[in-house]
Amino acid sequence: MNSTMAQRNKTNKRIMPAWAEKLFSALVWLAIWQAAYFAVGKDLLLASPINTIKALAALFGQLAFWQAIGGSLLRMLAALITGVILGSLLAGLLARFSLLNALFRPLLSVIRSTPVTSFILLALVWLSAANVPVLTGILMVVPIMWANVTQGIESVDNELLEMAQVFRFSRSKKLKHMYIPAVMPHFIAGVKTSVGLCWKACIAAEVIGRPKGAIGSMLYNTKIYLETDKMFAFTITVIVISMALEMLFKLLLDILAKKEGSAYEDGI
Repeated sequence: MNSTMAQRNKTNKRIMPAWAEKLFSALVWLAIWQAAYFAVGKDLLLASPINTIKALAALFGQLAFWQAIGGSLLRMLAALITGVILGSLLAGLLARFSLLNALFRPLLSVIRSTPVTSFILLALVWLSAANVPVLTGILMVVPIMWANVTQGIESVDNELLEMAQVFRFSRSKKLKHMYIPAVMPHFIAGVKTSVGLCWKACIAAEVIGRPKGAIGSMLYNTKIYLETDKMFAFTITVIVISMALEMLFKLLLDILAKKEGSAYEDGI
């Protein structure tokens, strides 16, 4: 075992610092991008890294660009928060009442299996373009939270539940000392998974629905006016925001997990 670990550590030994590896990787992919641009030879089909950076710098100076980012973020956060609450409550209700479980489980399975584009097109029939991204994001988040929270509820040890029944624990005491500690890791994992998916689903809905003040709408306009450099610039913006959101929520949720763990240990 020790020899295997030593061999693995030797194999994974860094040649350069972590920041240098990331810089090297970025430079290599930029070089590949530039080479592909020279091979294609048409700005309409593939924008160069330099033109994309110029387009991105120009967007930074436009108020409409920042308003679109703010509008898209607000829609995404509204969808995420609503989806997390609904999915968690639904998991609790379905775990408590078998009739509701039999009623809603097929519906949740259908939602998970249906392409997001179908939801967007159907929602556009019933709702305004500004509300479609929110509904789309909610439909992406609810099944994830339902599945994760349900898994957490089912992971509660039956022997602990029997012990709680023997000592006549109240429902609030069971919730505090048994269910919340068991569910919390699954809840946090569900939120982490939902953040990126919710953001991408909202952007996709904006591209199709084209509400005012949205990144997706501006991205669609670049396709209409054949502005390939701006299209790449908006795409990079969407990717960077997605990565930033995932990192931010991961940090916040890790802090929450530590506080929850400390509170649980203090309670014991």
